[in-house]
Amino acid sequence: MTAKKKFERDVLDTDAGELEITFLGHGTLMFAHNGKTIHVDPYSQVADYGQLPKADIVLITHEHRDHLDPDALSKIVASQTEVIINAGSASQLEDATVMGHGESLDIRGVEIEAVPAYNIEHKRPNGEPFHPPGVGNGYILTFDGLRVYIAGDTEGTPEMRELEEIDVAFLPMNLPYTMTPEQVAEAARAFKPRILYPYHFGDTDTGKLVEALEGSGIEVRVRDLA
Repeated sequence: MTAKKKFERDVLDTDAGELEITFLGHGTLMFAHNGKTIHVDPYSQVADYGQLPKADIVLITHEHRDHLDPDALSKIVASQTEVIINAGSASQLEDATVMGHGESLDIRGVEIEAVPAYNIEHKRPNGEPFHPPGVGNGYILTFDGLRVYIAGDTEGTPEMRELEEIDVAFLPMNLPYTMTPEQVAEAARAFKPRILYPYHFGDTDTGKLVEALEGSGIEVRVRDLA
């Protein structure tokens, strides 16, 4: 995987201005809204972070190296940056705010909620889940009424299925670490986001997800997030 120079972008309307989403690749996203820049799981292999805007907010879902990359962080974290992490990342990052599951914060007008991210079915040969319960975070960001769910590395957990009023969802789809297209479709049907982006999907066939959700009322948007 090498850093790309051009990235796909989508623009969505909120109650107060547009939200621009930049699809950097893998599990990595950048949001821009009302003069604020939010980076999610910055990763040096998908972008030259020296060429990207400094962060107002950084969200780290968990401590795996393709989600917590100190080199990428060093290029976008400035004096004003608020870094939000899961508890497992605390030993690697100083001056960051740990969010536990169920907690919420309002940071510079963006409401942030932390939700669990973990495996149920997919496990290592020793029986340990790739992402154990109680460790990783997903995040719900509310941008002036628009609720965006970034799931992190997870399966379709009971907590995910109980989410409400999600406008946009990013769900991972790479085996053996997260979900199959069929599992993503099943989870999405449970909480019914208006728009669904598969992300962190590697070589998984995204067309299977599109087919599985035909007629569901959920708009599946496939972007370059392998």
